[in-house]
Amino acid sequence: MRILLSNDDGYFAPGLQALYEALQGLGEIVVVAPEQNRSGASNSLTLDRPLLLKKAANGFYFVNGTPTDCVHLAVTGMLENLPDIIVSGINAGANMGDDTIYSGTVAAATEGYLLGIPSIAISLTTHACAHFETAGRVARSLVERFIADPIHEPVLLNVNVPDIPPEQLKGLEVTRLGRRHKAEPVVTMKSPRNETVYWVGAAGAAADAGPGTDFNAVERGYVSMTPLQIDLTHNAQLAAINDWMK
Repeated sequence: MRILLSNDDGYFAPGLQALYEALQGLGEIVVVAPEQNRSGASNSLTLDRPLLLKKAANGFYFVNGTPTDCVHLAVTGMLENLPDIIVSGINAGANMGDDTIYSGTVAAATEGYLLGIPSIAISLTTHACAHFETAGRVARSLVERFIADPIHEPVLLNVNVPDIPPEQLKGLEVTRLGRRHKAEPVVTMKSPRNETVYWVGAAGAAADAGPGTDFNAVERGYVSMTPLQIDLTHNAQLAAINDWMK
């Protein structure tokens, strides 16, 4: 079993180290992660400059690019053999609902999925990150399940783990993505040079958090696992747009 790990918090992130340790003994593990924190990078590829691949003292590889760059470089140029599975994380903070559009953690897994490799994005749902071991156990159980019963097609799984001790987890639910209200307004302030600068506002509260959603599962103490797809075609509007163009 060949396992590729990545993330968006950087190769030095404690969540990545926790994931690496949790998966020990399950196969050959290679880590390729960003040189620095690239949270919110989404599925961006670096096309305006060359990328550098370096190896840290702990054996992890890092790239001066995005999470997508890391997986793309590893799969299409660095590794002699394709990984059997890609796991991205453990992210510091939830990636639920609309978050998945912006998430670098999900983007790294998405790139694996687009390259034909089963991929999992795993996140711990608070920034306090008190229980990386909980998410590590969940990641290990999913990889073990994949080894015992492989899914013979590319899948993209978005997993969110409540930040609670392992024994307090209620179980795992397969969910759909919820939806958030619109984001909070940007925060305006003055720079030391008296220039007006802006910080992107916080994500909005959950708007669609009913039964069956990732928000609902996590709120009730369950691990949320959502299968994602990348077909952006709005099929329900095809006929309407055709009519509009007549």
